[in-house]
Amino acid sequence: MPCHDITRALSESTMIYPGDPGIKIKTIENSGYRVSEICFSTHSGTHIDAPSHYIKTAMTIDNIPPAVLMGEVRVIDLTSVEGSIGRYDLKGKLLGSKRILLKTSFSGKKEFEECYTHITSEAAGYLIEQGVFLLGIDSPSVESFSGDGSVHRALLKSNIVIIELLDLSVIEEGVYRLCALPLKLKGLDGSPARVVLSDL
Repeated sequence: MPCHDITRALSESTMIYPGDPGIKIKTIENSGYRVSEICFSTHSGTHIDAPSHYIKTAMTIDNIPPAVLMGEVRVIDLTSVEGSIGRYDLKGKLLGSKRILLKTSFSGKKEFEECYTHITSEAAGYLIEQGVFLLGIDSPSVESFSGDGSVHRALLKSNIVIIELLDLSVIEEGVYRLCALPLKLKGLDGSPARVVLSDL
């Protein structure tokens, strides 16, 4: 079964959202074996936002049911959209899918840009209305760089799991099978994840 890894590798050169801790890696050689110490944010690289990322008492990353993170997903190509993705950009494209990945012009970029493609509050409302329970995007955040957190809060309050900073650069629009597994970090707000697609 063809498999597509849409995860950005974690390293000290991985793109970091401004204000987040950088990734630090220290490798120790000890009597013929190697152990590495890694320091990174729960939102480093390709990662999953749990509802508790913005809502303190909400579900944490270790309590997200694996069934939500695995199954049929629709990739929507929005590379022609500049800046913000509105309700009208999504209307008629979900076709009943409840797991959605948005491919934007940011896919494959190596450096952070403040003008990355993001969704609007109206688009978030449309996804909620349509019963979406997982939303992934290949840009650094679902929300604009100048956002106030309202897009995150709306999605997470509705228990929509968010995956950010995917690499969809070689993925064509269509329906796939998704597997997106975070580290089981007890009580935390998010986690880096290995995210793969397979053909149906």
